[in-house]
Amino acid sequence: MIDAKRSSSVLVIGVTGGSGSGKSTFARMLQANLGEGFCGILAQDFYYRDLHEYFDRDGGAVNFDHPNAVEFELFIRHLKDLRAGLDIAVPRYDFATHRRLLDGDAFTCRPVIIAEGTLLLTQSEIRPLFDFSFFIDTQEDLRFQRRLMRDMRERGRTADGVREQFARHVKPMHDLFVGPSRRFADRVISGERSFGPVIEEVIFGIKDDPIGLCVLR
Repeated sequence: MIDAKRSSSVLVIGVTGGSGSGKSTFARMLQANLGEGFCGILAQDFYYRDLHEYFDRDGGAVNFDHPNAVEFELFIRHLKDLRAGLDIAVPRYDFATHRRLLDGDAFTCRPVIIAEGTLLLTQSEIRPLFDFSFFIDTQEDLRFQRRLMRDMRERGRTADGVREQFARHVKPMHDLFVGPSRRFADRVISGERSFGPVIEEVIFGIKDDPIGLCVLR
């Protein structure tokens, strides 16, 4: 549960879990129910460092699943700005070229912010910025199948490249960082069942208090 005595009028919900666990789907479903004008999604994927000079192939020299691949310093600063009610400019990352583009995208602060990403609960400076956090737990074989389909469909990857990257980087980093971070979540939910009942519960719990704060009760 989230205490109404928060330091910010912006409700920040963390959604994490392994790659392919369903966290992005959960975040989008929650946003769809709340409305884009009321709820925004801040994705960890926006904050990949520009590593194109070191990229050789999928599963090669660059480990995109290690915390060092993400500019968490900027993510933390932006999350703090949002909690303060400020708009931000999020980085733009091109997954095809592994470059961070020069111009960012305007991100308007809203009453509810969903922060979504695999490694968020591994960061001790991020955890206190969440009013509530979910860890989505999904078996490895299903996570791999989902990632395989996504990367081939949306990111121009080959099946062999995705398999090698999963074996060399995704699985080891999940076992080392992502999986153990579930102990920091306020609630662990299954990524293999319908999110509908949980989404309904969250929506029902987000209510307006007398001064317009949104809290999960």
